Amino acid sequence: MKIKNFKDETEIPAGIEIKIDNGIVTVSKDGKSLSKKMMHKGVAQNVENNKFVVTFKNGSKKEKMMANTFIAHIKNMFKGVSEGHKYKLKICSGHFPMNVAVSGNKLTISNFLGEKKPREMKIKEGVNLKIEGDIITIEGISKDVASQVAADIEQLTRIRGRDLRIYQDGIYITNKDGEVLS
Repeated sequence: MKIKNFKDETEIPAGIEIKIDNGIVTVSKDGKSLSKKMMHKGVAQNVENNKFVVTFKNGSKKEKMMANTFIAHIKNMFKGVSEGHKYKLKICSGHFPMNVAVSGNKLTISNFLGEKKPREMKIKEGVNLKIEGDIITIEGISKDVASQVAADIEQLTRIRGRDLRIYQDGIYITNKDGEVLS
């Protein structure tokens, strides 16, 4: 089914600037800046009357889906440059006392399930990681990067080959950006 003359728009909050250059959308506020490549055949983005507008003339459900995706990305970028995105993880160690440390841009988990070799992970740029007791807090302006770092930490302590009902050790996401899981 063809969709004709589609137009979707979202209000630009006060103090936020948007620049569109060859499909790369840059959102900035108070020295913070995010850029994302948003291009799709037939879908156009522009700024009109302090609104971010996504339009296409003749399209299908795929073009409508991409237009809605662009609007969702822009809203996440608005929140990122104004408030930031925040994720919380909980360190759970029932069998062996697990040590979690951050040094520079490297996260080290030692004594996980009694392992001799520590598990290590490089932290991506643009993310602040704090450890307070058994809570890890991840903050960043890019939702993509902050959520990926949280997922990488959770996967770093994934247990394989053991009964998960007994071995519940690990680091688990408890609060995602905007919602509470537990």
